[in-house]
Amino acid sequence: MELCNWQKITPEQTAVGARRDFFKGKTGTLENLSVHVSTLNPGNTPHPPHQHPDEELIIVKDGELEATVEGRTFAVPAGSMLLIAPNELHGWRNAGTTAAVYYVMRWVTAGQAEP
Repeated sequence: MELCNWQKITPEQTAVGARRDFFKGKTGTLENLSVHVSTLNPGNTPHPPHQHPDEELIIVKDGELEATVEGRTFAVPAGSMLLIAPNELHGWRNAGTTAAVYYVMRWVTAGQAEP
């Protein structure tokens, strides 16, 4: 079991907001599980659009993201989840007027390339 307590994880300031790293490592069934929480300031993007061989799950806690996946753009409001399939070109930005806070989870299974 791994407990990740929000209050005990110090946010690392970034150029566009902040990041809390919760977990990164091997689990009982995965080669790697990576979980962090990002805070993204209004109008910003965390990085340019990209793709990778593993799946990614984004869960929006606060605010609103605007995501583009494979050329399709849509709103991702608080409480929503976005599952990005392997190798899909994707990116997002904070489309709101307040900070957007969202969980990012990526996992690598046996035989998959490490991200």
